[in-house]
Amino acid sequence: MQCPYCQHSDSRVLESRSTEGGESIRRRRECLKCKHRFTTYERIEFVPITVIKRDGKRESFNPSKILRGIFRACEKTGISQNRLETLVDDIEACIQQRPKREITTAEIGELVLGYLRQESEVAYIRFACVYRQFQGITDFIETLEQLQQQAPPCSNNQF
Repeated sequence: MQCPYCQHSDSRVLESRSTEGGESIRRRRECLKCKHRFTTYERIEFVPITVIKRDGKRESFNPSKILRGIFRACEKTGISQNRLETLVDDIEACIQQRPKREITTAEIGELVLGYLRQESEVAYIRFACVYRQFQGITDFIETLEQLQQQAPPCSNNQF
C-alpha cells in the first residue's frame, strides 16, 4: 500500500477491524519511511455505479467526492472524522444496494441531506446551500422553514 504522504510503498498494519457489518475491513497503517499514519479500506468489489451529472455527463461513482462535500459542510460542528467516514460508508452502501446501477447527482444530494439532517442541522444547511445552489436569503429561509416543519426522514430505504 502506497503512503499518501511520501508515496513509499511499504507500510505496516497497526490495527484492523471489520466495518459495515463485516462487508469491509478498515486498516490503520503506518508508513515505514515517514512514519505518518493513514487509513485504508478493503472491500468487496461491487458492480460499478454510474453517476448522471446535472449537465447529462456520466462518470463513475466516487465516494471521496461525497466525503469532501460532507467534510466542508461539517467543519467546526464537532462531528468526528471517523463519524463522517462512517456516514459516507453508509451512503455508499445504500447506493450499492439499489437495483439500478445509475444514480443522478440530485438523488445522491438528497440522500446525503437525509443523513446530515440526523447529524447536524448546521451541516444540513451548509450542504443544502451548495448542493441546491442557493441564490439568496429567500432560499435559506425556505429551507429553514422546511427543516422546522418536517420530521427527520428515515435515512434507510430512501430509494
